[in-house]
Amino acid sequence: MENAEIILSVQNEVSYLQDKAQIDTQVATAHAFPRDIKRSTNNAIAIATMDKETASTCTYSVPRAGKAITGPSVHLAKIIIQVWGNMRTEAKVISVDDKTLTSQAIAWDLESNVAMKSEVKRSIMTKTGRMSEDMIVVTGNAGNSIALRNAIFSVVPKSVTDKVYREAMQLLTGDISDDTKLIKKRKQVVDGLISAYKVTEDEVLSAIGKASIDHIGKDEIVVLIGIGTAIKDGDTTIDQAFRAKKSGPPVEKTKDETELDRWKSLFNDCKTLTDLMTYGAGEMSNEARELYDAKYKELGGTD
Repeated sequence: MENAEIILSVQNEVSYLQDKAQIDTQVATAHAFPRDIKRSTNNAIAIATMDKETASTCTYSVPRAGKAITGPSVHLAKIIIQVWGNMRTEAKVISVDDKTLTSQAIAWDLESNVAMKSEVKRSIMTKTGRMSEDMIVVTGNAGNSIALRNAIFSVVPKSVTDKVYREAMQLLTGDISDDTKLIKKRKQVVDGLISAYKVTEDEVLSAIGKASIDHIGKDEIVVLIGIGTAIKDGDTTIDQAFRAKKSGPPVEKTKDETELDRWKSLFNDCKTLTDLMTYGAGEMSNEARELYDAKYKELGGTD
């Protein structure tokens, strides 16, 4: 028994010395060949904006307290770290208990000797009980990715991350300088989510707190694309993104949305064409006129 302990101690000492020698070599290399920040940033931008498919992976959005939290994704973190250079990163699951697992990631800048550690807890419970071992592995991988993203973005300067992220988002949204281009882009994004995740238009609108497709602008398009990325990466689920009950305060409606609700209530109270037509000659928005026309046909009116 004593011999076994001695052998184990020697093995641990050898392993420690090997790791130390490797790290010392990497630190020396980092000091001998310091990074060119401008070149690294430009290289990251070149990769992130290689095409729209790559750019779409650079953002994520998850629901939190009734709002969508949007930001640069783990994919963008990996793009930056690949060209940033002189970095050591590691991510692993460090514990699994009955209900949760904990992932830990470390990002160490060998050149500046700045290291950050990040830990993320993930539930391994479902409605029917504890996840299967395979699903626990999948959940652990998702937790590792989130922890790694947080660690990397804690070390790489925010100004660099923000610059690369902005360029990727600009490519992603494209030219939506006029209504025709904006309508085409938001239809593409909304229809894509409906098709991919079998959700309804109302559920998509609920995820971003909007009452109508017409109120989706550039920022909301980025959020919706980010939700798709978050679902793929395991940051959130379809139900959490599109069907979760909103725990925060109700979404404040714009003046136009409130006015539309007023017309809708008035039209719903009409039981005959005569009742409805008392409002037909009045001024109303295009959206309200569409509601009027629909109610007109419902009550048996003809063109």
